[in-house]
Amino acid sequence: MADSRYRRKKFRFPSLTKLSLGINWGKWLFGLVVTGSVLFAGLVFWFSRDLPDPNKVVRYTGFSSVILDRTGKEVLYDLFVDQNRKFTPISDVPVYLKNATISIEDKDFYKHVGFDPLAFIRIAKNLIVQQRLIGGSTLTQQLVKNVLLTNERTITRKVREFVLALRIERRFTKDEILQMYLNEAPYGGNARGVASAAQMYFGKDVRDLDLVESVIIAGIPQAPSRYSPLLSSNSKAYVTRSREVARRMREDDYIDATMEKQVVDALDKVEFKPSATSLQAGHFVMHVRGQLDDLFGPGIMDAGGLKVTTTLDLPLQKAAEKIVAEEIAKVEKSLLISNGASVIINPNNGEILSMVGSRGYFDEDIDGQVNVVTRLRQPGSSIKPLVYATAFAKGFTPATMLMDVVTEFPGKDAATPYNPRNYDGKERGAVRLREALGSSLNVPAVKLLALTGVRDVLAQGAKMGIDSLDPSTETQLRLGLSMALGGGEIRLLDLVAAYAAFANGGMKVVPVAILKVEDRNGKVLLENRAISSERVLDERVAFLINNVLSDNTARLLTFAPNSYLNLGSRAVAVKTGTTNDQKDNWTLGWTRDAVVGVWVGNNNNSQMRNVASGVSGAAPIWRREILEVLSKTPDRPWDVPKGVSQVEVDKISGFPVHDGFESYKEWFIDGTLPSGEDPIHKMTPVCKSQSDKLANAAQVAAGNFDWKEVIVAREKDSLTDRDLWQKAIDGWIATKSADTRFRVPTEFCEGNSSISVNITNPTSHTRYDGGDLEVRFDVFSDKEVEWADLYLDGTMEQRFGSLPHRKSFHGLMTGNHFVSVTVHNSDGQEASQTTDFAINQDWAEPTPEPIPTPPFSPTI
Repeated sequence: MADSRYRRKKFRFPSLTKLSLGINWGKWLFGLVVTGSVLFAGLVFWFSRDLPDPNKVVRYTGFSSVILDRTGKEVLYDLFVDQNRKFTPISDVPVYLKNATISIEDKDFYKHVGFDPLAFIRIAKNLIVQQRLIGGSTLTQQLVKNVLLTNERTITRKVREFVLALRIERRFTKDEILQMYLNEAPYGGNARGVASAAQMYFGKDVRDLDLVESVIIAGIPQAPSRYSPLLSSNSKAYVTRSREVARRMREDDYIDATMEKQVVDALDKVEFKPSATSLQAGHFVMHVRGQLDDLFGPGIMDAGGLKVTTTLDLPLQKAAEKIVAEEIAKVEKSLLISNGASVIINPNNGEILSMVGSRGYFDEDIDGQVNVVTRLRQPGSSIKPLVYATAFAKGFTPATMLMDVVTEFPGKDAATPYNPRNYDGKERGAVRLREALGSSLNVPAVKLLALTGVRDVLAQGAKMGIDSLDPSTETQLRLGLSMALGGGEIRLLDLVAAYAAFANGGMKVVPVAILKVEDRNGKVLLENRAISSERVLDERVAFLINNVLSDNTARLLTFAPNSYLNLGSRAVAVKTGTTNDQKDNWTLGWTRDAVVGVWVGNNNNSQMRNVASGVSGAAPIWRREILEVLSKTPDRPWDVPKGVSQVEVDKISGFPVHDGFESYKEWFIDGTLPSGEDPIHKMTPVCKSQSDKLANAAQVAAGNFDWKEVIVAREKDSLTDRDLWQKAIDGWIATKSADTRFRVPTEFCEGNSSISVNITNPTSHTRYDGGDLEVRFDVFSDKEVEWADLYLDGTMEQRFGSLPHRKSFHGLMTGNHFVSVTVHNSDGQEASQTTDFAINQDWAEPTPEPIPTPPFSPTI
């Protein structure tokens, strides 16, 4: 038997009540629980002290919510909810509508006691990550929010909502709570409750709604301004939302997969009752309502009593609406353009002054309620200023020369190269970036993008606020070089806001639509205050872009002198854009006080016909709108920032003026003016008898040559090792260019002067002090040099057979001297040169000796 000393004893945890220090932990824990319960009860009592009576779940009525223009006097939208709206008992609500509402809003409605325990985790996450108090509302909590509390997003209100939800759950049955919710939920516009919604959207009683209609209505309350089929700026947003509702119903076993498919297939074919809502600036108002929903929660406007002062300039808005409608009517049949949109913002604070989302908000033929200002479309060449701004920031200048010739670029694979061409199909050879941007030439823009980098251009756009063109690897691969010509989709509002950074000198602008929001008691819930802006662009780069795009001369390669873009001497920069498939046409222009952006096209994405930028399409609309702006604002030229200078440069190469070539004045950011010998536009020595051949060194040394003006067009392919850029240039020079300056001689000519000598020291007629002198000379010959003889004052001093050709003399006497060199090559050719100089005195022309006069001889 084992010794009891080694018997294994069972381990026992020490009693919490008998730990050291004499502390009775059991009592402590009990005390903490009691204290916590008391505190919780006190907290509930404190937040419940002035809550409304749950037995009076009746929303406040008779309060009008209004959206006003920037003056606070003109009403854009007045939402007055009917005090006597029809009550719908739960027994009259179709089962489909009840089930759809529960599935999409609160699938555990019949299981919880008023709140979702996991909601607290989601709320905490949203507070920490998004710094917004959102998420976590059950149907009961939504009822409380819609009826008994305000939409303010504070922790206090959230606690009060939680407490009141618990009290309502204790007093009412689930069906009674659902009945109250369905009669109080916001369904968009004046529709409060399902009875109003059924009438507003389908013109029928609630009991007559079918499955598809029930699914649509159930999806609206989460964001009425976004999902309302009649009020949303995106008239098809309800389709995506309804598909989600149907999917949730199928997952919750309320419908099967066959029924879900029937709903999805029918959504696009649903016919809605025409809206009779009266409002001004419809697209802008709905844009504001969407922002209010995001800021304060869905249905905030429908709760009543809200006063919203916006940024809209109503007279300007009315003028813009009239202009868009009139100009589209002019070209609808001839150019197959059915729609247009425009937006005007203040570049100094981002305030939206005008927003026209279509030619007619209530025009059902074109889906008029779709706000094209906020929809993704391809910008065409109107995106080019972003490419050039990025390049200017990297040291390129408006005077930088690129060759505008059809060039092959790598495409998505070896079999599909990218071959962009100009809008008019022409090739213009050597162009400066000033003309390339002003005249919207495509090939130089693609080359500049390649030289600058797609990622860097996308990153610059993202900094300026173009969210749809993020600099991710996926976006870079998707767009590639087509980005320079508008291959990526962007929103008109985003591009206008981004280009505000040009107008204001490089500061980021975020579009602002709301100036102030007040509740029914006059309490300010939100007020837009001026905040310090972020610099996203060097002000010197902004100046260069403004200077180029306000230069009518720079447009003349493509546009006529008196195009719609020409505003004379007024400081207005402008850029157009048309997609290759003729589906989108843009014009964006700005002053220091306004940025005006215009789009024309078709909502169904069909092609237009022969739209010519600057002549038709968006340009006429833009011109009329910018003239409206100019009639109210002074002409303010662009200020020249520090670090920018205007320099006289060669008109071809952009190098400092030289050789008497034609020149012009150009602006340069300090440090970007090219220096050194001009490698592009220069004079080169050619043979006297053969101007297409280079003079050799001997001919140049002997002065036996002519000068020829040449343009050396050399560009390195920055994308491949196939030298595609130079091949395109050489092909253009050989077959298309009539300018002989591009035909730079590469072969040397033959001639008798194949040997020469050049004395480099002393130089002719120069004074040298001290008596010591080194003679140096160079020999040029196309044959082997056999010897070179050096003479001083007529006396041979040395015969040279090899380099170096140098000899030092010491103790030369004061006075005039001369050196001579005679050279001889293997072909028997010789050349000589003589140079005069003086020691210790200025060189003087020798006095000729007098010639004796012969004696007189008589003539015989």
